[in-house]
Order: sequence, then C-alpha cells, then structure tokens
Amino acid sequence: MVLTRKTPTIQDVALRAQVSSATVSRVLSAPERVSEKTRERVNAAVRDTGYSINQAARSLRMKTARTLLMVAPNIGNPFYSVILDAVIDEAQKRGYGVLVGTNIGLDPGRWLTDYLLSTRADGLLLFHGGLDPEDLHTFAREEGISLPVVASYDEPPAPLVTSVVTDNRAAAARAVRYLMQLGHTKIGHLAGPVRNNRPNERLLGFEEAMTAANLPLNPAWILPGNYDQPGGIAAARAILALTERPTAMFCGNDESAFGFIHGLREGGVECPRDISVIGFDDVGQAEIYHPTLTTMRQPREDLGRVATRRLIDIIEKRETPTDPVHVVLPAELIIRESTRALDSSGR
Repeated sequence: MVLTRKTPTIQDVALRAQVSSATVSRVLSAPERVSEKTRERVNAAVRDTGYSINQAARSLRMKTARTLLMVAPNIGNPFYSVILDAVIDEAQKRGYGVLVGTNIGLDPGRWLTDYLLSTRADGLLLFHGGLDPEDLHTFAREEGISLPVVASYDEPPAPLVTSVVTDNRAAAARAVRYLMQLGHTKIGHLAGPVRNNRPNERLLGFEEAMTAANLPLNPAWILPGNYDQPGGIAAARAILALTERPTAMFCGNDESAFGFIHGLREGGVECPRDISVIGFDDVGQAEIYHPTLTTMRQPREDLGRVATRRLIDIIEKRETPTDPVHVVLPAELIIRESTRALDSSGR
C-alpha cells in the first residue's frame, strides 16, 4: 500500500505556531500588521510544515491575480538583477508572484493590454524610463481598468504617480564634487538618454555642481549616451579626437563607464593615469573591472523592496493612488582605482 502524505493546511501552521488561523492568514497576506515575534513564529511553522499558499484559490476568492508585473528595459543588464531578486522576495512575502517584461516594443499600451485586461497582473512596477506613467493612466482610463503603478527610474516620474527613486541629481553633483576635491577642473560628462520630455537628472546634477564651482561647461566634453558600453566607446573616441581633453569624466552609469575606459585604452590613453573616470550604479563588475571603478552606489535592493511594498499597499488599498508618495533614497560614493588626484602640475 502506498501512503501519501497529507497536504499541510493553514490550521496545521496555526497549531505549530500556537496562534489562530486568522493570525497565520494576516502574516501571509499583510505581515506589516503583525508583530515581528509573531511573524517569525508563523514563518518558522510554514517552513516546518511545508505549507504553501494556494494562490489559485485565493485569487478566485479575491478576484485578483495576486501577481505583479515588473517592466525593465533590459533584464540582462546587471543593474536590474539585484532589483529583480528584491522584488520577487518582497512580493512572495506578501503572497504575490512576479511577471517580468522587457521587450515592450513601440506601443506599450497595446503590449500591456494582454496583461492588464486579462487580469494576469494586478499592478505595475515600472523600472523602464521609456514608458510614461501618464500615458499608461490614459490608456487605463480609456480601457476602463484599474492600473496601480509605482515608478522607479532615473528621471523624475510624473507627479501623480507613486515613485521610489535614488536622488540622482544630488548623487551626480556629489560625484562631480569628488572629482573637484581631487584637483580636477576640466571635467566632462557622458550623459544618459532624455526620455518623456523630462531632463536627465544626472546631467542636471553635473551642470549644477560645475556652475556652483564656477567651472566651465565645455560642450565638447558633454556627450550623449545610452547607458551602454558601445555608447561609452563612442564617447571615448570623440574625446580622443579633441586637441584639449578633460582630465576627468563623470559617466551616467557604470556600463557606459566600462565602455569609455575600454575606448580610451584602445587609443593608448589610460585610466586613471591620463583621465579619471567615475560611474553611477555600482554593479557587480565595478569592483573587479580594471581599474576598479569609482562610482555612486544606488541602493538597488531597497529600490526593489520599497517599490514592491508601495505597489502592494496600493493594490490592497492601504494607500490611495490619488495621493501619491514619493520616496527618495540616497546614493553612496564608492572610491576605487579609476580616479586619482592631480599632481601640482595639474597632471
């Protein structure tokens, strides 16, 4: 005779944790409403019993998908891997799954229809600056659907949308001031893209720091980029073609900084011997690249976790979408080998 193990129930978890079934349900669906000590007991009981939430049954009861849709421009970019892990972990704690979308094409409204009109997702985590939340809300109104959104990217999101962002402008200014502390006055910038007719915050921070220090903004040293390594290589070639070059370069992100350093090296110019380079993000490769990269570290795990909590709170009506919350997280300066102080001769 084959014996089959009984599937553990929420009552089994309650008995193991010595709490009521209602308390177990609160821990699994709204952990912030339960004390940390009780959460630990219930979570331990869940692990010990092997209990798993029946998401299909719960979704039918609540008429929700219990699923979040995370949209990022390129999930292969190492910047988003830490964010994705944090989003998935935080969502699972609240009893939600996560869908990931990257290839959205030129018509995001049409792309989202399959997810939102078919109730495959309850809300949108927007890490893609190419999508305008205001356009998405217009699409939702026209289709007659609810569209909870939390935005998190490098340009300031629409004022009427809850957002969780790094203080990009202040962090960029701090990066530039650090280069000034090293004695650099000839500083260039490899910018990121401008999207949704909103200014690039890191470019604004660069300009503000330079202006405050009465340093010239040389147009030949301010180059457009696309936050990728090919753009960094192209920028390096443009700088190498100049008669007068900057002694330091602030790149809009780490990927473009890697490309810029590589492009310099191709032209026989070394970092930081000839040009210091500072990036933005602090992806994993930054501490093993040669030279190791000085950069502004974004709190990527916090971005993912806080954005996920805010979205679920909106979905579960703990927050009001018409009263958006704007969370700004600080970046940290990480000093490594790609920057150096100028000597007394300015070299």
